[in-house]
Amino acid sequence: MDILVRSAIIFVFLWLVVRLGGKREVAQLSAFDMILLITVGDLVSQAVLQEDYSLTAAVISVATFSLAGLLLGAVVRRFPRTRPVLAGTPAVVVRDGEPLLDVLSGERLTLADLHEAAREQGVRRLRDIELCVLEVDGSFSFFCTEEDDGRDGAPDGGGLP
Repeated sequence: MDILVRSAIIFVFLWLVVRLGGKREVAQLSAFDMILLITVGDLVSQAVLQEDYSLTAAVISVATFSLAGLLLGAVVRRFPRTRPVLAGTPAVVVRDGEPLLDVLSGERLTLADLHEAAREQGVRRLRDIELCVLEVDGSFSFFCTEEDDGRDGAPDGGGLP
């Protein structure tokens, strides 16, 4: 019964935190946000399963992480120049059909990762990509040439593996 009560209390508290913090889609979470969610999950499990024996400590921990996230968001909004440091910057990984291997390497991505992302967006040939940007949330934005967006299926030997 104790775990049921603890679970209900933590559930209500986290629900309030999410409601106050705003909605986000999982696909748009940054790597940092995902780490925070995993950490909050661990903190919550300690309270619910009584590994920590302190419900108050878990609530304080979750509140601290949540408020810290809100504070970072407020700093970025108030001081836009902090955005590159706190939120990251997008990176161009393909320009005029040529993958920028040094940028991919710096972002710890392989050419296979780029090919996979292109296929997921229906882009068949890298050479048809005018610009590909790795966004701060880890997604790719593809901008293909207007004459041929890379989706026509014409076999020309330059397709993705």
